[in-house]
Amino acid sequence: MSETLHSAGRRKELLKHMIRQLNSGEAVDSVRETLVRLLGTVPYEQVVEVEQELMAEGLPQEEILKLCDVHAQALRGHIEQPADLSVPAGHPLDVFQKENEAIVWEVSALDKLFVELNALPDDGPSGKIFEEIRKHFFALADVDKHYLRKENLLFPFLEQYGVTGPSTVMWGKHDEIREWLKAGSAALEALTGSVSAEELSAVAEFALKPAGNAAAEMVMKEEEILFPMAWEKLNESEWAQIHHQTGDYGYCLIEPKAAWHPAADTEELTAGSAPGRIRLATGTMTEKELAAILNTIPFDMTFVDRDDTVRYFSRGKERIFARSKAIIGRKVQHCHPPKSMHIVEKILNDFKAGREESAAFWINLGGKFIHIEYFALRDEAGDYLGTLEVSQDLTEKRALAGEQRLLTYSSQKAGEDHEQS
Repeated sequence: MSETLHSAGRRKELLKHMIRQLNSGEAVDSVRETLVRLLGTVPYEQVVEVEQELMAEGLPQEEILKLCDVHAQALRGHIEQPADLSVPAGHPLDVFQKENEAIVWEVSALDKLFVELNALPDDGPSGKIFEEIRKHFFALADVDKHYLRKENLLFPFLEQYGVTGPSTVMWGKHDEIREWLKAGSAALEALTGSVSAEELSAVAEFALKPAGNAAAEMVMKEEEILFPMAWEKLNESEWAQIHHQTGDYGYCLIEPKAAWHPAADTEELTAGSAPGRIRLATGTMTEKELAAILNTIPFDMTFVDRDDTVRYFSRGKERIFARSKAIIGRKVQHCHPPKSMHIVEKILNDFKAGREESAAFWINLGGKFIHIEYFALRDEAGDYLGTLEVSQDLTEKRALAGEQRLLTYSSQKAGEDHEQS
């Protein structure tokens, strides 16, 4: 056993050494040759562990991202797979794999079209090839759904097992691919009328080929590293949760033909089992956390139950309308002046009857623009639960213009305004 651990440790150190060689500019082929000669095949979990350890030792995430594709080229075909990877049809992992087959098909179709394009004279028309390239490239953009499911469904469960490398490295590569796809789509949209082969070839070299190559490399990383590791670590209950939430993001290029019915058929979050936490459909919170959230949201909120009784109001830092605990348990009709009673009654009656779902008002109050909206609250069956009143001061937001992409805290802005005055 100790010899096995020593060998595994030695193997990882050698792998880290070779990655550092890549970082220092060593040729991929040379490093690959050393990898094959010294290590043979590399267990997939060691590849992930090495990346995590390198980041922990101070290698910047940016450098890991730069090296990610080079690592993949050097390790291609030399990552040891688990013996059993028989995935049931319709299982979330099976869906991921079927999507990868479709992604590879689209990339291959593009590569064939690029070969045809290169055979045309520079000044020759490329109408038919242009339309085919557009069709396959825009189809490839559907890969975003695949990445979103990885990022928001698969990565969180792997992180519970201490596997943080994929979510750090792969997510960064996803964003790079998204940028290539965005640039390629914009370039194709800008090509109008009669497009020459030379123009189309320039666009292909600039963005289309890099996007396709990066998407294909990601397929390799998933199939050889991510998916075997996920299959080994996640239990059926966790896969069931991924399965139930997949529909929130949609499928990439395919629609699964087979239905998977897990034995552990649950939509519950495992983290909700902790005592003292309020379980909701999308997570858990303590009572203190929930109160802090409700009082931090920049709205005034008041909840009236199905019997028209005031049951709750938030206590934000800057209230718009005065509230006191004396209104709790009071009929909402008694909380409004007689002249507006008929409006309150109409809103409540329309909500209860299912005729309406919301009602909005806006007023000028003390030099501020106040937006007030009422929402009907219903359960999953559509039955009326009560009404939520939400009031917000929109004065500053109405004055916004342009964009703010740089980080600026509101306290900093207040300080600047004070200095200017």
